[in-house]
Amino acid sequence: MSVVINGSAGVTTNSGAVYDGIQRATSQATTSGTAFNFTSIPSWVKRITIMFANVSLSGTDNLLIQLGDSGGLETTGYVASSAYAINAGTSGGAQFTTGYGVTIGSAANAFSGTVVITNITGNVWVAALSGSFDASAAALSGGGTKTLSDTLTQVTVTRTGTNTFDAGTINILFE
Repeated sequence: MSVVINGSAGVTTNSGAVYDGIQRATSQATTSGTAFNFTSIPSWVKRITIMFANVSLSGTDNLLIQLGDSGGLETTGYVASSAYAINAGTSGGAQFTTGYGVTIGSAANAFSGTVVITNITGNVWVAALSGSFDASAAALSGGGTKTLSDTLTQVTVTRTGTNTFDAGTINILFE
């Protein structure tokens, strides 16, 4: 195997693909709006980490992560769920078929955590969610799977209903 390392820490493999290590996109403030897009994801990407810091919605909608390819965002065919448990004894959860979901439960809850989406084979992607609510002693977890029609090129963070974003920051890492 031939490996060439260039000045930016990129690695050219024997297949000719260039691996540039972990890349970070530009962060986006989620203080208003209804969807946040990360586009032009390179075809060599096998893992995307979506990072959330104090992200909240104006109501009780859940966060929703949708994947897309050259044909646009795919809004069906997800098999996903998430759940939370609060120290005070409250818990909740939901299943999702239109994206990977993050169950929020209350407008007072701001989510901080990560959703790691990994390519398992071909165009099949699996997600793992972990995080917490900032206003309460709560833990969240979840995951899911989605088979895309083509190579992944974009990720969008939106919500399940009509709420708007009202706090926080999101960003992605890809590798």
